[in-house]
Amino acid sequence: MQMKKLNFPAYQFRFKSSENKVSIFDQIRKKFIILTPEEWVRQHTVHYLIEEKQYPKSLINVEKLIKLNDLNKRYDIIIFNPDGSIFLIVECKSHTVKITQEVFDQIARYNLALNSEYLMITNGIEHYYCQMSYTEKEYTFLKDIPKYK
Repeated sequence: MQMKKLNFPAYQFRFKSSENKVSIFDQIRKKFIILTPEEWVRQHTVHYLIEEKQYPKSLINVEKLIKLNDLNKRYDIIIFNPDGSIFLIVECKSHTVKITQEVFDQIARYNLALNSEYLMITNGIEHYYCQMSYTEKEYTFLKDIPKYK
């Protein structure tokens, strides 16, 4: 399966094939996940957060359910602060999905429940980063997210 080259550094991934499906190893969930275009972006993002930004694997969570207005939703990636509060929410889309206001609205809805300090939206080609200000009730676009301190 030929996956699109994304706007991330080149990473080493583990793949396996079974029943005509290719899977990619997720080092956070510690299992192979069926490789879809969105999963390809998610795995690049996880590697980017660990290898470039030095976030400890122990603070990263991938694909967990959250309840929003009695609806079950699934976030892509969250990075926790050591105190358990949420540092970063990442929304990953396939490279074929345009980043629109609708995508920003989706992550904003998730953040109403999660209260993250930073937001990241990526389709693997374009990456957007925001820092939240809850006192001012606004967000600021950033060039990048900070490295782990």
